[in-house]
Amino acid sequence: MLVVRELSFAYGTVEVLHDTSLEVQDGEAVCVIGPNGAGKSTLAYNLAGIYRPLRGYIGFLGRDVTPLPPHRRAALGITLVPEGRRLFSNQTVEQNLLLGAYLVGSRRELARRLDYVYGLFPRLRERSRQIAATLSGGEQQMLAIGRALMAAPKLLILDEPSTGLSPLLIGQLAEALTELKRRGLGLVLVEQNVELALGVAERGYVLENGYIVLSGPSHRLRDDPLVRSIYLGVASSSTGDDGEAGPSAPENRSGRRPPGWLAQ
Repeated sequence: MLVVRELSFAYGTVEVLHDTSLEVQDGEAVCVIGPNGAGKSTLAYNLAGIYRPLRGYIGFLGRDVTPLPPHRRAALGITLVPEGRRLFSNQTVEQNLLLGAYLVGSRRELARRLDYVYGLFPRLRERSRQIAATLSGGEQQMLAIGRALMAAPKLLILDEPSTGLSPLLIGQLAEALTELKRRGLGLVLVEQNVELALGVAERGYVLENGYIVLSGPSHRLRDDPLVRSIYLGVASSSTGDDGEAGPSAPENRSGRRPPGWLAQ
């Protein structure tokens, strides 16, 4: 579905993404995890067409979309849920949802898409005439995802969707994303909450300082000593014969792990 090859991006003269490559298969959920400042949101904005890469290739459904602007990518089926939700705070829930379907001219199709979103998020139906600014944080996140779904995407990119949510609401978010995955929607989950990301996605990529340093199935990433110690807060039990912590994977002199070593 999505193929990214050697994608690089710079803010001015400062390169912040370096030869990034990843893939998403049809109906697959993939996560990109890493610390603040790693380049995760920058990658999401490049995938959605908001940023133009310095070099590299982005392919979607067999087509080169690298030069296409956001609205052209949206028409093909790529939709972004941005960090911070970016709702129209003075508009109602339903007005926000309808704005997500601005490319749709058929009233019947609009009604069908509203029913789909309300079926996934019944709380939004209950709040359909409520002003978006008065919703709870969890309801606002539901609305942001629902608005994106109104575009009937084939691939949904979510940038830090758990930001500002309580553990209870994060659990509800995970359930909603799992249901979307079950319905066959492709997902790219860009997320600092590693438990959420690896719990939803089948595969993951670890991004650090603009480089993909790890990739593989989610269960193997979850068990990796580096991921467990740095991102999950679990001390590694890997020790050498002298009692010192042993290396968890091959690394080069720069400290970067060869991309894809975990999947081998």
